Amino acid sequence: MSKQNRMMENDNTGFFASIGLKTRIVMLVLAVMLVMSFGLIIYAKSLGGACMDPDATKKVTVEVEPGSTTDSIGDLLEEKGIVNDATVFKFFTVYKKYDGLYQAGVYALSPSMTNDEIATILKEGKTNTTSFTIPEGFTEYETAERLAKNKIAEEQEFINTLENGKFRKEYSFLKGAQKNKHYLEGFLFPDTYTVTVGADNETIIRAMLDRFQEVIGDDQKTRAEKMGYSLNDIIIVASIIEKEAAVDKDREKVASVIYNRLKIDMPLQMDSTVQYVRSFDKERKKDLTYEDIEVDSEYNTYKNPGLPPGPICSPGKASIEAALNPANTKYLYFILSDKLDDSMAFSKDYDQFLKDKDAYYAARDAAEKD
Repeated sequence: MSKQNRMMENDNTGFFASIGLKTRIVMLVLAVMLVMSFGLIIYAKSLGGACMDPDATKKVTVEVEPGSTTDSIGDLLEEKGIVNDATVFKFFTVYKKYDGLYQAGVYALSPSMTNDEIATILKEGKTNTTSFTIPEGFTEYETAERLAKNKIAEEQEFINTLENGKFRKEYSFLKGAQKNKHYLEGFLFPDTYTVTVGADNETIIRAMLDRFQEVIGDDQKTRAEKMGYSLNDIIIVASIIEKEAAVDKDREKVASVIYNRLKIDMPLQMDSTVQYVRSFDKERKKDLTYEDIEVDSEYNTYKNPGLPPGPICSPGKASIEAALNPANTKYLYFILSDKLDDSMAFSKDYDQFLKDKDAYYAARDAAEKD
């Protein structure tokens, strides 16, 4: 070894020898921390591509409430089966500096999504929603059909949920509903709804029941009680009004006919109740025959006195208000008027009803010939 090399070795040895033990420990710790930091960064990046189930096809509705923390969101995602480990998701959130940036909303998320995809959706508030409208007068089966047509739900699966779902205990207004599989009939409030794409049937039904609960409150229940009727009775009456009255100004008069008949124990004899029975088999008719009104059903108000066991459709607010505030009349009959403008001709006696009936059919037949 040359003299110069020996001098360099002595200098290096002297340098390290001059460093104290504590300093060497600090340097070692810093080196380890640096390596660990690089390792954590690499690990965090790898977490972004992780997902719960790459083969999952269905999306799950996840509602992030206002004020939710990263911890609570992570726990919710794990509970819903969207992520495998809430702690891992939280760690990834901190790494991406998204902590506190997630937005409240209803999201359609899938176990096939990566942590990075989920975090981005939550941060940007990309709620994936779709809207649908249920008109006044739709039956529960027509609602199922409309949802299927809009590709929001599968028709038969939705019907199964309607008929077998456990909603009665969740909503107090359903406690008095009819005791059969049609107990939700009348309470799926007609309106326009926005739901998350992929929302399950129960979520959709609850949205409609929640809307009913918002519109029909204590004031309406109190009014029904003062009239001597239950809320379920009022909805039954309102559903008949919805089907019978095509013009708003006739709703309260139709209501008066219903109550006037009930007071004297006169059968309601409403075509709409028979049409409801026929709707189960999708066999609604323009005009009913005598044979039709002989159908054996508890909904047939030609054969059974009083109200049918449940509503025959979902009435809108106008019909419900008419049921709660009927006109003060002595009318017992009504028929479409010969004006052919969907308005009704009302009467107190049967003879006048027959005249109004003949006038309507004559006007209709003449119009059809033209």
